[in-house]
Amino acid sequence: MSESFREALVRGEILVADGATGTNYQTRGLERGLAPEQWLYQEPDQVVQLHRDFLQAGSNIILTNTFGGTALRLAHAGLENDAAQVNQRAVQLARRARSSATGNGRVWIAGSIGPSGQLLEPFGTLTRDDAVAQFGAQARALADGGVDLLVIETQFDLGEATAAFEGARAVTDLPIVVSFSFDMGTNTMMGLKAAQVAQEVTALGADMVGVNCGRSLEENLINLQEMRAATHLPLWMKPNAGLPRMTDDDIAIYDVTPEQMGAAAARWLEAGAQIVGGCCGTSPQHLQAIAQAVARARVKA
Repeated sequence: MSESFREALVRGEILVADGATGTNYQTRGLERGLAPEQWLYQEPDQVVQLHRDFLQAGSNIILTNTFGGTALRLAHAGLENDAAQVNQRAVQLARRARSSATGNGRVWIAGSIGPSGQLLEPFGTLTRDDAVAQFGAQARALADGGVDLLVIETQFDLGEATAAFEGARAVTDLPIVVSFSFDMGTNTMMGLKAAQVAQEVTALGADMVGVNCGRSLEENLINLQEMRAATHLPLWMKPNAGLPRMTDDDIAIYDVTPEQMGAAAARWLEAGAQIVGGCCGTSPQHLQAIAQAVARARVKA
């Protein structure tokens, strides 16, 4: 690829990220209680196919299936001793999907780094040094595998987010996005506001800051607007397709339609987002509507 992700970002190009990983796997047969990373070995063709579906829908950026890719979090699946291989296999499958994609121009692969699943001291037992080491090891594996950027996502605690950034930056100079989930509406679970995290991430030296997951589209738009007022960094916007409702079988249903998601994406761009996609509940059909909103914005620009 002739142009790097960072060059496209600095140039101000509007880009399309992908949609949900876990919820799409569930609709395609992922058993309850199984870690999505286990599909890297059990159902690799399904992993590649979802990447391809998002690329076909218009994604410029696909995230690796490594949200729970620290050794700490992989312990649930019995993969803690194979963390580096898990992360590199995820990159390999994403690269396979990219190599077979047609008609979508440039595509960048983002290494997904989610929360550790533990709380840092004094709220939990995880030390900052251990957190930095865990995230650094994951970032190194993703970088060695060949990702184009890293996305530290669905963060709710500044301590963990900064530890993840520190660990990643110590092992690679790849572009880094830091994105927060506002699960309490306009606050993270730890009470952080969008303006606060935007200022902190800017001071860290990240390439982008953003919003992902969270609750309603309306609340996440407010969070995005607050970020825009608090930082000069490019903004990443990848919210859920609204709030889920649970069926009697304990299955999450997201009622936001692709058309509604596309209309929302137009508002995200107006609010200053440079990269847009979707999180939980965002299907390839939702993503296609988002990509169409981006195409219209590019024509106007």
